[in-house]
Amino acid sequence: MSDRILQYLPGFYREIEDFVELDKTESAELDAMESAVQQMLNDQFVMTASAAGIKRREKMLGIQANPATESLEFRRARIINRYSLKPPFTSRFLQEQLDRLVGPGRTLVEVDPVNFLLTITVAIQDAELFREVEHTVKQIKPANIVYQQNTALNDNIELVETVSMQQVTWNYELGSWRLGEATFATLGPEVPVK
Repeated sequence: MSDRILQYLPGFYREIEDFVELDKTESAELDAMESAVQQMLNDQFVMTASAAGIKRREKMLGIQANPATESLEFRRARIINRYSLKPPFTSRFLQEQLDRLVGPGRTLVEVDPVNFLLTITVAIQDAELFREVEHTVKQIKPANIVYQQNTALNDNIELVETVSMQQVTWNYELGSWRLGEATFATLGPEVPVK
């Protein structure tokens, strides 16, 4: 946007070519500075931060991100999740955290206070998201509770039955085998029966 500086000068400067060119150059610099200041302000907040701002926060939190496989939105959600982990532990707090991270209805938190057992059933296939769930649980749960993870993926498993046979030839008779002379038995090839 030009005419940023000339608008503050008396009108006769608008007709001088040097001042018009100076205004164009300085207006471009002012626009770039305004953009940099706005980006710096945006980087102060996780939801509006640039990739460089997200990378800086990940470094502060000790997160090693992989931008090739992790989206910027996931990285933002992970940072917010890490900032949100505050004691005291309640199963409701953990359920809310996991719902925020993974999505509603994809995790189920169950606590067995008698056996000091925390069971979390998850329905996710994303490895990075699974690691973040595990990190979240380890940060929140008390030391005296054992964490047990269950998966709830709907996959079909096909069982195939096979039967094979193998001939065994014994190389010794009772009382006649000497140590190291030959092996106890020789196995023949496996032959499929069914």
